[in-house]
Amino acid sequence: MVKTLGQHEGLDLRKHEAVELVARIKDLLWEKKAEKVVALDLRAVSESLDYFVLASATSTPHLQALERHVQEKLEEEGLRPRPTEGQSPRWVVLDYGEVVVHLMTPEAREYYDLEGFWADAERI
Repeated sequence: MVKTLGQHEGLDLRKHEAVELVARIKDLLWEKKAEKVVALDLRAVSESLDYFVLASATSTPHLQALERHVQEKLEEEGLRPRPTEGQSPRWVVLDYGEVVVHLMTPEAREYYDLEGFWADAERI
């Protein structure tokens, strides 16, 4: 059975499950040669966010391949991301409740500088 993380269901993930999901997503991204994969624990610096996983793609087709790979593999494990709006050829967001994945081109990643904005967050 495939489960879409609903508005409240994603918040019910226990901490260790969220950390395990972060590790699983990082592994999936490395399988497809994502670059500069970083995970941030935002709980100490944000009241509304828990974990970000950031990764760079080398091209738009690579970005799409990363997105497809993560979605397909996690769907096989029973997880679907929440619907998101405003996807672009430079930045894809996959929202798994407590874990939000940001896949970006190097230019978009440098421009938006999420790591700089969340510099006080712990890297995991």
